[in-house]
Amino acid sequence: MARIDIWFLLLAAVCLTAGVSMGIAMGILHDFSLAPVHAHANLVGWASLGLFGLTYRAWPGLRDGWSARLHFVLSAPAAVLFPLGIYLSIAQEQPMLAIVASFLWLGGVLTFLGKLARLALTTREEATEAAPAPVLPMPAE
Repeated sequence: MARIDIWFLLLAAVCLTAGVSMGIAMGILHDFSLAPVHAHANLVGWASLGLFGLTYRAWPGLRDGWSARLHFVLSAPAAVLFPLGIYLSIAQEQPMLAIVASFLWLGGVLTFLGKLARLALTTREEATEAAPAPVLPMPAE
């Protein structure tokens, strides 16, 4: 999946927008009963998906193979459904979606762990090399 880094980062930014918006709404209403939903949108959505994307960007060798796609297919819906499931658990006392989403998330995390372990154990230097830092143009003086 050639652009998996961008897809992870794009979804992370969407989750960040949702989490921040929810935080603002909670602050305006002075009602923080859904703080766990807000926290999971930011932690699972923004922080974790963003770190996945940056890791794929830094080590392009991780993008190779079917497991990168599997990682996204498990993690992307889980990051969206997990906060929604927590909401349903708090507001409606229906925890099933949160439970299912947490297992999807675990599957994505274990897939990522496997990819990192495989990369760490590989002897091919080109596979373990981090991508070079981009050269940014210097502003004209």
